[in-house]
Amino acid sequence: MNDIILLKQGEIVLKGLNKRAFELRLIQNVQHRLEPYGKFNVYSVQSTIYVEPQDSCDMDGALEACKTVFGINSISRAAACEKDKDAIVKTAISYLGDEMRRAKSFKVESKRSDKSFPMTSIQLSQYVGGELSEAFPDTAVDVRHPELTVNIEIRDYAAYVHGPAIEGAGGMPVGSNGRVVSLLSGGIDSPVSTYMAAKRGVRIIPVHFFSFPYTSELAKEKVISLAQILTKYCGKMTIEIVPFTHIQEEIREKCPEEYFTIIMRRFMMRIAQRIADFNGCKAIITGENLGQVASQTMEAMGVTEKCCHVPVLRPVICFDKNEIIKIARQIGTFETSILPYEDCCTVFTPRHPRTKPRLEDVEELEKALDVEALVKEAVKNIERVTVK
Repeated sequence: MNDIILLKQGEIVLKGLNKRAFELRLIQNVQHRLEPYGKFNVYSVQSTIYVEPQDSCDMDGALEACKTVFGINSISRAAACEKDKDAIVKTAISYLGDEMRRAKSFKVESKRSDKSFPMTSIQLSQYVGGELSEAFPDTAVDVRHPELTVNIEIRDYAAYVHGPAIEGAGGMPVGSNGRVVSLLSGGIDSPVSTYMAAKRGVRIIPVHFFSFPYTSELAKEKVISLAQILTKYCGKMTIEIVPFTHIQEEIREKCPEEYFTIIMRRFMMRIAQRIADFNGCKAIITGENLGQVASQTMEAMGVTEKCCHVPVLRPVICFDKNEIIKIARQIGTFETSILPYEDCCTVFTPRHPRTKPRLEDVEELEKALDVEALVKEAVKNIERVTVK
C-alpha cells in the first residue's frame, strides 16, 4: 500500500490548447510548496496532479500545504494498490479501517477512468461494498445519506482508495496570469484584496506607503507580518516600502485641507504605476470598497485612477464589510489587521474631506507641488523586504 495525495484541478480543465502551460505552472507551485516536507514526485495525468512521496516525507504537512495552493479544486489523501478487486478490498479495509469502525453507515463510490478494467463502476462499488459490510458488520450500508463514503478510482497506473475529498483553494495557479502591484496597508481590506487577486493566478508585488515618524516602526512590521501570512497563498513576495512622509508634508503645506486625501491617493497611484512599469505588471490592485470612506466614492476613485495607464482592479469594491472580515478570518489576516498601529492613510486626515472632487480642480491644486520630483525621490528611496 502506497500513500499518495491526489489533487483535482479546478478551472484549468476548461482551458484549450494552452492547458498544459497552466498545468506546468501548477505543478511547479505544488513542488515549491512541498519542499519543506520531503522529496515528492509531482506529475499530472487526466486533469489530476499526483503527489508521490519518494522517501520518508511529512504527509500531514504536505496535505496541509496543498490546501493553500491556488488551482486545486479538491484534495484526497489516498492509498494506491494494483488494479485488482481483491487488492482494492484489502487496501480499503487496511487504509480506512478506523474510519469504518467509527462510522454508523457507509457507501462505496467508484470511478473507472481506465476502461480496460473488467468491472463497471457500479459492479465494483457493489463488490467492494459487500466485502466491507462483512468485514465491518456494525457499520450499515446507506447509499442515500452515508456517514462515510469510500471512494475508489481506477486510473492509468493504479487503483486508489480514499475517504471524502477535502476542498481545495480553487482559482488559478499563481503566476499563470502575469504580475500586479497590490497596495498593502495595515487594514483589513487590502490583504483580502491581495489574496483574491492571487487567487486569479497573478503574482503579487506588494507596495506599502510608510510615513515615519507619524507612523511607527510597529506599523511597518505589522504590514510585513500580513505579507508573511499571505505568502502561503501568494508565494514568495518582495514588499516595496515607499517613504511617504515628505509627500504628505508637502501636501499639508501647499494644498487645501479638504483635498489632502485625494491628492495623497493620486501620489500613491503615480508611485504604484512606476513600480508596475519597472516590474512588468499589468494592473494595480487596491482594497477600496465603494462608499466606505470619503476617498472611496465613485467620483474620488475616478480622479485617483486617472494617474495610471494600467487598469486599477478593486476585488472587494462591492463587498459588505462583514463579508470582507469573514475572508480575512479565513485566510488568517484579521487578527494582525486589527492591531492598533495606524498606517499613513490616517496621517493629516481632513476634518471635512472632499467626497466629489473634480479632476480639473485637483490638477490645478497639484500645480503647487513639484509632483515629478516628489515621485522620483520616493521611488529612489524604496526599501525592499522579501518574505517567503
